[in-house]
Amino acid sequence: MGNHSKKKTISIAVSVVLASTGLLAACSKDNTAGNAPKSSATPLSEAGKYPVNTQETITSWEQINTNLTTFVPNLADSPFGKQLEKETGVKVKYAHPADGQSKEQFNLLIGSNNLTDVIEYDWNNAYPGGPEKAMADKVILPLNDLIDKQAPNLKKILQQDKELDKMLKTDSGKYYVFPMIRPDNGLVFRGPMIRKDWLDELKLPVPTTIDEWYTVLKAFKEKKGASAPFTAQYSNELNIQDAFIGAFRTANRYYIDDQGKVKYGPIDPQFKEALALLRKWYAEGLIDKDFALNTDSKALDNKMMSDASGATVGLLSGGMGRWMEAGKKKDPKYQLVAAPYPTLKKGERAFIGQRDFKYNPAASKAVTTAAKNPELAVKWLDYAYSEKGSLLFNFGVEGESYAMKNGTPTFTDKITKDPKYNLQQMVSQYTKPNGPFLGDPRKNFNTFPEQDEAIKIWEQTDAARHVLPLFITPTVEESKEVAKINTAIASYKEEMFVKFVMGKEPIEKFDEYAKRIKEMGSDKVTKIYQDAYDRYNKR
Repeated sequence: MGNHSKKKTISIAVSVVLASTGLLAACSKDNTAGNAPKSSATPLSEAGKYPVNTQETITSWEQINTNLTTFVPNLADSPFGKQLEKETGVKVKYAHPADGQSKEQFNLLIGSNNLTDVIEYDWNNAYPGGPEKAMADKVILPLNDLIDKQAPNLKKILQQDKELDKMLKTDSGKYYVFPMIRPDNGLVFRGPMIRKDWLDELKLPVPTTIDEWYTVLKAFKEKKGASAPFTAQYSNELNIQDAFIGAFRTANRYYIDDQGKVKYGPIDPQFKEALALLRKWYAEGLIDKDFALNTDSKALDNKMMSDASGATVGLLSGGMGRWMEAGKKKDPKYQLVAAPYPTLKKGERAFIGQRDFKYNPAASKAVTTAAKNPELAVKWLDYAYSEKGSLLFNFGVEGESYAMKNGTPTFTDKITKDPKYNLQQMVSQYTKPNGPFLGDPRKNFNTFPEQDEAIKIWEQTDAARHVLPLFITPTVEESKEVAKINTAIASYKEEMFVKFVMGKEPIEKFDEYAKRIKEMGSDKVTKIYQDAYDRYNKR
């Protein structure tokens, strides 16, 4: 492979970069950019035709869905893995990092002499210097020529969707991954939710403003005995997707303001007001006293299922659906409903909230320079974007996990009505919940009407205008600068955020804190992101 000493250095640097949990990749269509090396492998059957006639085995490093590990230790052993091999004709040997250790094991993999043929991870945000650097370091291949000749399904999608095509390139026009593509109705999947059965009992409406939230949380504490009226998971930061903070027209991250300018929210003057609000609520016992200890989903589950908490910001199926299913077994009246992202004034539209893009960098696959037969790897990856492949990735095996009803794939009773396992666990055996494939808008994990309603409520924000895309590509030098500065800033910001909210530092120290972050280089990062965002818009 070559360049291994450089890769070892990289692996050390990687560990300080903010990494997304999940998988990765992207692609480019300008055939003047970086053609992949030719392989001397056996000629393949015609592009787009399956099964492929080959005796070769592909190796793939990727996270395994934690729901699937209930049944099998390896994707190859699942009904999905077996069916994918049958339909593509390609045998795949999967390597899975241990749960919670993907970042560390990715670093070791990159620093080793033993790269797999394909790697599913966040090359945009987890590799120092981003995808351009990964290609320059000869870790992953530019995919332009390979997609053009061996991936007719993805190529067709990119030709039809120019916005997606723009997302999947570096500024120099190189494609670098096979992408996870979300359907339009799969972009919003997290938001504020609240115990409707408690609200009904207390004769209170679903809160829409900050003041209404205060009234509700106070009632949950005083009249329902909730020890943590509002709770949320804490993973490097309080995961509330800018709920409450967004009411002050800022964000707990880099964002785009109304003029199209990149800003770092945590030093905005109005962020001080948001912190003062959270501090007041915390002091009055309305926010979980132990919020910084809720570092895994189990802690959040326990609070939401034990009547300790009545509100959170959580996922549609992994949160609301799961808690409703378990809650109703204990108390048939248990009900969670979505609340809008709160505003200061009644009737205002929320400034920001959770809204992702159709391209998900964290769940996409790159082809490495170690691939003995990159053409075969690309043909295998391209199957997921075909009509038949998309059905397998989204719905599984026809006649087992789904059946066609009036032309619509519908999960069978075997999947939806298992007495022992929930829907997510059953689906994980037959499909790939996240990964490089074309998401199907007909796929629906919702088991309660409250979930369908939640998407409509959480969509009512201006997030599309204000969320900074994760797939902008700073230059190699810019990326190194960003990684160095942001690691220090993120650590200090979060330390101070917790201290401000818990009252361990007075809010009066905010200006001093903001000054220090600027001294650490936040303005430099903001300019780099602005330049990269401007270049992205000109692609």
